[in-house]
Amino acid sequence: MHSLKHTRTYFSILAAALCLTMAGCGSLKKTGDDIYPHDGYAQGDLGDVMHTSWFDFSVNSAYVTDEYEGYAPAAGNELLVAEITVRNTFDDDVPMFDDDFQAQWNDDADDAYSWPVEDAASYSDDVLPDEYTLPKDNGRATGLLLFEVPAGNDEFSISFQEYFEDDTTGDLFFVYFTAEDRR
Repeated sequence: MHSLKHTRTYFSILAAALCLTMAGCGSLKKTGDDIYPHDGYAQGDLGDVMHTSWFDFSVNSAYVTDEYEGYAPAAGNELLVAEITVRNTFDDDVPMFDDDFQAQWNDDADDAYSWPVEDAASYSDDVLPDEYTLPKDNGRATGLLLFEVPAGNDEFSISFQEYFEDDTTGDLFFVYFTAEDRR
């Protein structure tokens, strides 16, 4: 199974480095809308299905806004609102966490990433909870993730890093997109 909560720093550094070095990489296996990792990395676009070891996921849509259902970001920030679908492809239930996914934006800074807003599900039933389970046999969830990001960006990626119980990492997945402006 995957576990991300105890390895945030490692993931953030790795994701930022790969986001900068792999942009535009064309050596990935891509079959239509299905994206499979190659040499530890996979890159897709909105609507593409990313195939991980435990589940498939897609970022269906994304937009930036000044507030969502009464939640307003800190001064100088805006909200990136992304709809994600996750489907279990594993032989057992898959525990999920909102912070399994991270957002990045076009910036060379080491801290150009964001985790989902904590307890965002308290603002709307459309937001994925902080923790949930994908039942085996194709259990799925579709919902929103909210990220606070610096105002003025429209180019983003959402990433997922595979982590195994033996503290090793697997493939790293990025979905790149331009967010619609809904302010």
